[in-house]
Amino acid sequence: MGSLSPLLRAGLSLLILPAVFAAPVAQDPAPVLVHARSPEGRAILLRLQFRKGLSAEGKALPRAFLAAGADPSGWVSFESLSPEGKRWALAALFPEDQWRQEEVRHTVRHPEVESVWTLAALFTGHGQNYDKVMAENPGLPEKLQEGDTWRIPRSLLSADLGGTGHRPDRTQPEDELDDEARVAAYRSLLSFGEDAQGKYAAYRMRKGEALYSSVVIRYTDRVDPRGVNELAERIANRNGIADVRGIQPGQLIKIPLTFLADPFQSEGSSGLAEEREVRAEVRRTVHVEAGPKLKGVRIVIDAGHGGVDSGARANGIWESDFVYDIAMRVRRLLEQETDAQVSSTIRYPGLGFKSREEIRTPSQAAEILTTPPFAVDGESPSAVSVHLRWVLANDLFASFRRTKGDTQKTLFLSFHADSLHPSARGSMIYVPGASLVPTTFGLGSAKTGHVAEAKRSARVAFTGREKLQGEARSRQFSEVLLKALQKDRIPIHPNRPIRNVIYRGGGRWVPAVIRYSTSATKALIEVANLTNEDDAANLKDPDFRERYAAAVVNAIRAYYRK
Repeated sequence: MGSLSPLLRAGLSLLILPAVFAAPVAQDPAPVLVHARSPEGRAILLRLQFRKGLSAEGKALPRAFLAAGADPSGWVSFESLSPEGKRWALAALFPEDQWRQEEVRHTVRHPEVESVWTLAALFTGHGQNYDKVMAENPGLPEKLQEGDTWRIPRSLLSADLGGTGHRPDRTQPEDELDDEARVAAYRSLLSFGEDAQGKYAAYRMRKGEALYSSVVIRYTDRVDPRGVNELAERIANRNGIADVRGIQPGQLIKIPLTFLADPFQSEGSSGLAEEREVRAEVRRTVHVEAGPKLKGVRIVIDAGHGGVDSGARANGIWESDFVYDIAMRVRRLLEQETDAQVSSTIRYPGLGFKSREEIRTPSQAAEILTTPPFAVDGESPSAVSVHLRWVLANDLFASFRRTKGDTQKTLFLSFHADSLHPSARGSMIYVPGASLVPTTFGLGSAKTGHVAEAKRSARVAFTGREKLQGEARSRQFSEVLLKALQKDRIPIHPNRPIRNVIYRGGGRWVPAVIRYSTSATKALIEVANLTNEDDAANLKDPDFRERYAAAVVNAIRAYYRK
C-alpha cells in the first residue's frame, strides 16, 4: 500500500470554492467544491457534501476511474469510482493525508462537512464502521476539528484502498432467530451477581460489539440518543471504564438491575413474570384466517405527525411527509390487490391519498378525517391530534362491528420514523405492552376538538384478557412483518426490533395510538432511524418506500393466512 505515484501527486491542482446548498428543512453546510486535475491534465470538479459524501463530475473522468457499469453523466458517487479513481479522489480532496504502509493518517480540512461517519464511509467502505474508527482514535473528539489527525489502520481500510476489506461486524447468531428465541438467547448471555455497588447482570462483550448498541440498546429500553449516551456513561463509570471506545472483546460489563428491560430482569421479578405471561399468550393465540384477498378484514392506516408538526428531523429529511408517503402506498396496494376495507386517519389536502416520487419540502396542511375534519394547524395542543387518531380509528372499528364484522379481523397500523442513537439502524415495531394499557380511559371535550366521533368513541375499557390478547396478536403480526421486511432485504433494528414500551425522559409508556386502540391487532411501525445516514438515504428513495409498502402488504396477507 505504497504512497501515491509522483505523476498522480503532481497532477493535483486544488482550489476550494464556496457553494450554496439549500436543504429542505434545516440549512446544511455548503458543500466543499475542489477543482483537481487527472493524471492526463483534465480538469475535474469534486464535491464533498455534509452527510452525503464525495462525488465527482463525471464528464471529464478517465474511463479507468469509473467502476464497471458506472454512468459518467452528471455527478458520479464515490461508490461508483474504481479503486484507482477512489484513491485519486481522496488524494485530491485531502492532499495533506499520509498514506503509509500500515495506515492512513487523515488530517481534517473541512470540519463543517466532514464527520466520523463520512470518514468511515470513504476510507473503510461503510459508515457503520464509525465506532471502530472512533475506537482507533480514543484521544479525539467525535465532533471533528480542523487540523486533527485521524488514524485509519490498514485492517479497517476497504480493499479498494489497499486494506483488508473490512466490513461492519454487526451480524450475530441471534439475528436469524424469531423474536422470542432471540430475546431468550440474549438472556442466556447474562449472569447475575451482587457486589458492593448493588445487584447487577453481567455481560461479556463479543467481537465487534459496542457498549451503546450491544449493552444499552439491547438490554435496556433506551434507544434515544440522550438516554443511550447517559446510560452508557453510567454503566462505564460503574465498571471503571474511562473510555467506552476502548472496550475489548471478552471484557465483563456489569449492568445495574434497575436499568434492565423486563425480559432480562432476575428470576422472581414482576417484570420477568409479565414477560413470560405474554409470551405464553402468544403461543396460545390462534391466527385468524381471511384468505389472500383479505376478505372481511378492516384496516385503519395512520401516518404520524403532519401539518405544522413535521416530526423527527435529521440528515436533511423529516418524518411526516416520508411516512405519509409510505402509508399512502400501503393504502393503494391494499385497495388494488385485496378486498380489505381500508381507511386512513389523516389526509394531506394538497395531495389527497396519492404517493410521490420526490418530496422536496414539508407539507404545511394536514387534517384528521373526523367529522368535521380536524386541521393539524397548531391552533390546538398537539395531544388533540394524537388522541383523535385512535378515537377516529376506534369509531371506524365500532361501526365495523355493528355491521357484523369479525372483531378479530381488525388491524391498526401507525407509521413513523424515529430519531434514535445513530448506531441503531432499521425498522422497529412497538406493540401495546399489556401492563401499560389501562383498564379504563376517557377523554374530555378539551382533548377531542368537539368532533362527532368523540361522542361515541372517546372512552375505552379493557379486561385483563383483552390486554393480553392485544399484545399477543400484535406481537404475532410484528413477527410476520419483520420476516417480510427481511425477505425484501429491508434493514430491521438489531437487538430486539419488537418492543412493548418506550423509555424516554425517565418515563415508560406505550404510544397513545396503540395504547387506547380497540383493534384486535395494532402496531406502531418505526420505518427508519433518521439519525442513521443509511436509513435516511433509504427513506429518501421512492423505490425503497414502494418496496417497504409492498412488504407491509405482504405481511398483512401472511398474517391472515392459515
